[in-house]
This record gives sequence, C-alpha cells and structure tokens, in this order.
Amino acid sequence: MDLQRGIRKPANFTSALAIRTTFTAPGAKPPYADSIGEDGLQRYKYRGDNPDHPENRALRRAMHDQAPLIWFVGVESGLYEPIYPVWVVGDEPNQLQFALALYQGQRFWSPSSELDTDTRQYLERLTKQRLHQKVFRSRVMLAYGSRCSVCRLAHDELLDAAHILPDSHPDGLPVVPNGLSLCKIHHAAFDHGILGIRPDYSLHVRDDVLEEIDGWMLKGGIQSVHNTQLSVLPSGRTSRPTPARLEQRYAEFLAG
Repeated sequence: MDLQRGIRKPANFTSALAIRTTFTAPGAKPPYADSIGEDGLQRYKYRGDNPDHPENRALRRAMHDQAPLIWFVGVESGLYEPIYPVWVVGDEPNQLQFALALYQGQRFWSPSSELDTDTRQYLERLTKQRLHQKVFRSRVMLAYGSRCSVCRLAHDELLDAAHILPDSHPDGLPVVPNGLSLCKIHHAAFDHGILGIRPDYSLHVRDDVLEEIDGWMLKGGIQSVHNTQLSVLPSGRTSRPTPARLEQRYAEFLAG
C-alpha cells in the first residue's frame, strides 16, 4: 500500500497492484464518492480529474491485463480491511471512474451489458456481501471493542455486526450508527423479535418469552436482560446507534 496515493503501482510493475479508500468518520463527507452503480458493480473514482494521470493509466492497464488487485478499505484512521482479489472491468471517463468486479462471476459482466432487474439485483447483492458487510463488520467490531453490546461476550468468532435497519430499508446503510455488536444468541433474539432495543438503549424482552420456564440459557441469557441497558457502547457519540433508527426498529418489535 502507498500511504501517499490511492493507487499503487510498484516501479517494476506494468499495471497497478492495489487501490485504497481512506476511512471516513461517521457523519463526515468522503473525499471520493465510490458507490455501487445501477448495474450492481462497484465504482472506484479516478485519481483527480485527468483520465490520463499515470495512476489512472496503471488501473486501465490492469483492466486490459485482467490483473487482480488488492483493495484496502479504511475501517478506522490508519486501519484497513483488505479485499482481494478484485478486478477492473470497466472504464467510464465521463464519470471519472472505473467499474470493479468483486467476485469471479462478476468479471463476465461489463457496465455496458443489458441486465434484467433480477440479474442487476443479484450483482448488487454480491457486491454488498463482499464489500459492505465485511467492512461494516470490521468497523462495528472496532467501535464496540469486539464485545457483545448486551452481554459483553468478547469471543470475536461468536460475535456478529447486526443491522438495526436492514439493507432493504432506505436508511439501512452499512454504517456504524446503524449497527450493533451482538453475540449470535442476542443477534438471533433481536432479529426474531424476542429482544427489542428502545431509543434510550434499554432492553425489552417479549412478554410471552418472559413468562416461559426453560433452562439456564433462557433465564440468564435472555430473561435477565429485560429492562437493563446496553452494557457496551462506542466511546464516540457519532458511532452510537442512532435513536431514530432504534425507534423505527422498536416500533416493528412492538407491532410484532
């Protein structure tokens, strides 16, 4: 990785080796508007506004050579999640951007391909799984210190980055304020309407579940958290769950 440039081409390489996207703090505006295009493929912005810049030429050469790249995506200041391999599959000089394939199967599609709705949605879903979910998880785990926000469990392999509002919701973005670090038990309870989280970060266990008699896991892991508070929250207020998102999700919990 070249810390001074977004596109890395070693001196003895004919094409680029790696690209980089810097970390943008919650609520801040990113320097480059990388996004998923209408065709479901990820876009990566040019270096500057000159299509013939040497770094842009290096990425264009990677496209012609079908050379795989490493993409370093910032998850915190100075920390990156590497995503590899990725490939450049399209060049769009009018928009000052390249199109990327994040899966082998996406390499067979180009930005100029005619796609039906199902295919476009499939490509977009793949892109989100490979990029957004991986980066989202890394950012949420860092914000919560790799602990469950309900029970403080610290085994990373047993933790999930849970969405407050799902991807399908207009405000269901893969950003830390729309996320919670939850162990797999509490994540499943949250997703299945057993556990609700109020906008003030207090917890509500569904009434019928509170009345059940079962083993120690139900009693200690679920019922005992009723009317308590989230035990782990990010230190930065801008990274904490957005009350408005929690309010929408809690309304769905109550309606269920």
